[in-house]
Amino acid sequence: MDENHPLQALRAHTAARIALGRRGVSVPTSGQLAFQLAHAQARDAVHLALDGEALARVLAAQGQASVQLHSAAATRAEYLQRPDRGRRLDDASRARLEAGATGVDLALVAADGLSALAVQRHAAPFLAALRERLALEAWTLSPLHIVAQGRVAIGDEVGQLLQAKAVLVLIGERPGLSSPDSLGLYLTWAPRVGLLDERRNCISNVRPEGLAYAPAAYRLHYLLSQAFTRQLSGVALKDETVAQGAALAGARNFLLE
Repeated sequence: MDENHPLQALRAHTAARIALGRRGVSVPTSGQLAFQLAHAQARDAVHLALDGEALARVLAAQGQASVQLHSAAATRAEYLQRPDRGRRLDDASRARLEAGATGVDLALVAADGLSALAVQRHAAPFLAALRERLALEAWTLSPLHIVAQGRVAIGDEVGQLLQAKAVLVLIGERPGLSSPDSLGLYLTWAPRVGLLDERRNCISNVRPEGLAYAPAAYRLHYLLSQAFTRQLSGVALKDETVAQGAALAGARNFLLE
């Protein structure tokens, strides 16, 4: 495609595959190779194992404690084939938490989900941003519970066993063809086994190329404060930070007009 084509200017603002040009009736070789590389990176992210010990060392360097746990899915293959087992802890992990439950405001959980790469890269810097925002307030936080082969709902069991008022799950999202390392945040008030997804608030695409750590921490802080004030989460709790920011910037939302 001609470098002066109007679509070329958009390429500086998005990772989407636009203005690739063509060779005859086909995509140029460079575009095809880039697509195959992105596809391979997405597949690798799904199968990559979470290095919990490496993450724990990064957290320790920040002065933060962590706990290593495992879901009931013994292997990655079992985790991918049996989502139900990724939602519950194995017996050893459950016994460990039952022995040390003390009660906290917020239980912190990191699970590999469908992209361990996301957790490996972004969990520690996001938590540093979150702790900085919460530092002037009287929150009690658990150590980060790093769960291998875990899905979102495993946070409900961890939070219940810790007698936490709320739980935050940091989890690797399903990779896209331009985002193999996207981190999702799930907040649930009064966690307990058996809750449905409508009880959770989600902040997605946390990474430097998406929603950066500081604004993600700001949004999470807002939801967390509202959850404790209103004692609920999920569909009954709306994230007003985007609308507030747009209003301050003078932006209009055509969906509300």
